[in-house]
Amino acid sequence: MALVIVLGLVGIDMYISKQAESDLYQSSTKIPEKKAALVLGTAKYMVGGGKNYFYTYRIRAAVELFKAGKVKAIVVSGDNSTKYYNETSKMQKDLMKAGIPNRYITLDPLGVRTLDSVVRAEAIFDLKDYIIVSQKFHLERALFIAKSKGQKVIGFMAKDIPGTKAAYRMKAREYLARAKAFLDVYILQTTPKFDGKKEKVNYKK
Repeated sequence: MALVIVLGLVGIDMYISKQAESDLYQSSTKIPEKKAALVLGTAKYMVGGGKNYFYTYRIRAAVELFKAGKVKAIVVSGDNSTKYYNETSKMQKDLMKAGIPNRYITLDPLGVRTLDSVVRAEAIFDLKDYIIVSQKFHLERALFIAKSKGQKVIGFMAKDIPGTKAAYRMKAREYLARAKAFLDVYILQTTPKFDGKKEKVNYKK
């Protein structure tokens, strides 16, 4: 039974990676232009208080896209579940510090999971043809979910931190997260925890 589970996890992992393979970009000069980028949230700091480089590099990647003229707006999506934990406001502030005008940054504070962020991108913010920003391991799952919903998406890979304890932990968690995504899409038909009214995204002219 354990072997079947392991083979199933590996199979799903390979399937999701394959689905995203042709739509991943590492260079801002080669990635096609889209109207907006969706930046997937994570905590700015690690549990022990150290800097979370997954976060840092996602912000840098979003800034790079905008300044290269590849997108005209940025939507940041993350978990703002309590007043003490607010991913999107931190992302907004750091994007502004890097020179992105606030009027072109839109917040989705109800992106509590990757599935929620991706589905809400279209349902709330009318993003249907856009760029998702995160690390490769996360992007592959996000693209899989988005494509299953009929969205036309590509991914811009933020710098990773290979060989670190954090990277190994995230990779291990990703096997389970991908299995959950597979079930959410094909079996459970999972919907976002929160819906809401349409919100306007401001685009640079």
